[in-house]
Amino acid sequence: MGRGGFSPWAGPMGLALFLGLWHVGSLMYNPVILPSPFETARALVQLGAEGKLARAAADTGSRTLAGFGLALLLGGALGIAAGLWPAVRQLFGPIVTILQGIPPIAWIVLALLWFGTGGATPVFTVVVATLPVVFASAAEGVRTADRGLLEMARTFRAGTWMLLWDHYLPHLLSYLFPATVAGLGVAWKVAVMAELLATDTGIGAGLGNARVNLDTARALAWVALVVLLLAGFEYLVVRPLSRMLEPWRQPEGGGQRA
Repeated sequence: MGRGGFSPWAGPMGLALFLGLWHVGSLMYNPVILPSPFETARALVQLGAEGKLARAAADTGSRTLAGFGLALLLGGALGIAAGLWPAVRQLFGPIVTILQGIPPIAWIVLALLWFGTGGATPVFTVVVATLPVVFASAAEGVRTADRGLLEMARTFRAGTWMLLWDHYLPHLLSYLFPATVAGLGVAWKVAVMAELLATDTGIGAGLGNARVNLDTARALAWVALVVLLLAGFEYLVVRPLSRMLEPWRQPEGGGQRA
């Protein structure tokens, strides 16, 4: 057991428990209903051997990142403006609330009517589904910046770029970075959902084909691919960026004292 009750074995033990329960469940039901983890892994390997995994991951990933990148740029810019100027917040606040209240499946239906089938529908749906999260976090990050430190910096005649870089940016990142992580997870799920209905490529299209063919093992293999991609992104990109941009957020078990 590490410092602060942290154990490096907790994660693997939790994963082993989940796989064990899954295997027990597969013994109780027909493989058509619930294939075992081994059958799902075999289907995943077969999809890889057929060359479908990399192509589907690339298609879904490009649509997800394109849509979320647009949401990050637009929502971040509007959120920063809303945090700086109350009039902008009053203008765009109700619009963002409306966007947040509409479920993603409704946006998918509307996007199908507006754009038809194809890659534009997942990209658009990701934008409108994640923009409210980015907007709210950016606005709150700017609005709650320490005004006392800002006045002190102005008293000592700190330049505009110094204020932006040393005052606003670190505080904004403390709000925007967690929102970016959460929003990106939502973006992946929304993109897969939109692909299921709107495209013939990508992970969502693979899930749709598995459903038509009543191939539950392949359906679970596609789901496993999404989980693996999200886990890989978190451990290879998100956590290293978090350690670099937010060192104060590191847990006690990471070697830092509270």
